[in-house]
Amino acid sequence: MKKVIVFSLIIVAVTVAVSCSDVQRNPGRVYMPDMAYSRAYETYATTEEQKADLLKRGIHFSNVPVAGTIKRNELLPFLVLKDSAAGDTSNYHTSREVKSPLTSMDTVEAERLFLVNCAICHGPKLDGNGPLYRGGDGPFPAKPADFIGGAQYIGMPEGQMYYSVTYGKNKMGSYASQLNTEQRWMVIAYIKSKQAAAHSSSAAAGGGTPTPSAAKGGADSTAKKS
Repeated sequence: MKKVIVFSLIIVAVTVAVSCSDVQRNPGRVYMPDMAYSRAYETYATTEEQKADLLKRGIHFSNVPVAGTIKRNELLPFLVLKDSAAGDTSNYHTSREVKSPLTSMDTVEAERLFLVNCAICHGPKLDGNGPLYRGGDGPFPAKPADFIGGAQYIGMPEGQMYYSVTYGKNKMGSYASQLNTEQRWMVIAYIKSKQAAAHSSSAAAGGGTPTPSAAKGGADSTAKKS
C-alpha cells in the first residue's frame, strides 16, 4: 500500500514538473495568430531600404502625406511663403490680406499660450517689458514689441502678425515648431483682444488711440527695418 502511495506521489510530482516546464517553454497553439500578433507595417516606420525592396516588387509605397492634403482637425494652411531674398518684404506685405480662420477661441488657453511662449519678451501685460528686457536692465538690450502702446502693432493686420510668428521677423525667431497652426492664430487673437480692450479703455478715458511709449534702452526689436 505504501509503495502505491509513494509511486502515485512520484507520478504527480513528475507530471507537475513537466507541466510547469511545458508552460514556460511552449505557449501551445495560438488561435488566429494574426489577431494576436500584428504583421502590418507601422505607418511611419518603413525605412528607405524597405521602400526600395517594395519598389523592386512593383509596389509603390510612400509614407509621406499627399502634397496639398491637410490632416484631420487642422486649420487651412498659411499659403504665403517666406520672403527668400534678403531685404525682400513682398510676401510679408502680402500677408496683410490673410484673415484668421478662427471662428471661436478658448480665451484661457490662448492666454496660457501667450504667457508660456511670448511673455518672456513681450511681457505679461503685452507692453514689451518682459523678463528678458526688464525696463532696459535685463539681458536683452533692445525693447521687444509693445503691443499695447505701439501704434505700429495696434494697426498691424493679424495676417502679418501670423507671418512674423510663423517665419520670424528681425530679432524674433520662428515659433512654428513650438505652436501649431491653430495655436499661433489663438495667440494673435489674444493680442488683438487685449489691444481692443486697451483702446476701449483709453477712448473711454478720453485719451484716444494709444501712442508708442518711450522705450528705455533702444528701439523695438521687431520693428520693421527700412
